[in-house]
Amino acid sequence: MEQQQLTHHHIAFTPKQHPITLVCDQLTGAANIGSIFRLADAFGVQKIYFLQSEFEFNRRTEKTSRSTHKYVAYEFIPTLEQLPFIKNLKESNTIALEITNTSKAIQKLNILPELPTYLFIGNENYGVSASALNVVEQSYHIPMFGKNSSMNIAQATSIALYELTNLYQEYAP
Repeated sequence: MEQQQLTHHHIAFTPKQHPITLVCDQLTGAANIGSIFRLADAFGVQKIYFLQSEFEFNRRTEKTSRSTHKYVAYEFIPTLEQLPFIKNLKESNTIALEITNTSKAIQKLNILPELPTYLFIGNENYGVSASALNVVEQSYHIPMFGKNSSMNIAQATSIALYELTNLYQEYAP
């Protein structure tokens, strides 16, 4: 049988949300922000929190998000202490996508599937802030095999969300 590429109109994915919230620590790149919205939609993320003052959605953000910024829930929170769930972190999986002295490879990701997950991702140049690293339970990194020790935040987030959603799917009733 000859393979044919399908369009978006031929595919009927079953919508599903996972108990995952993204916490974006000072993201600045318009294309990265747009990509984060698109990834949040693709992986069924419940909400995105941006730890920063509002930013203006420009043409690049809107084009990259492919309009997902219009229906993915998000909120701007000026400081870490103002996150609505910050006082209840013990009742959740809190992880950072960051290389640290204690980080583990993302393939070793371990969560309690009955709890929600807060995934902290960092600024394109500086990563997850020290204050955010101090509130998470564990950091995970993506093993790399080249000379560079980092990758684009949207690409890294897609890998982390893939691993997380696989775990939630594995434990689904």
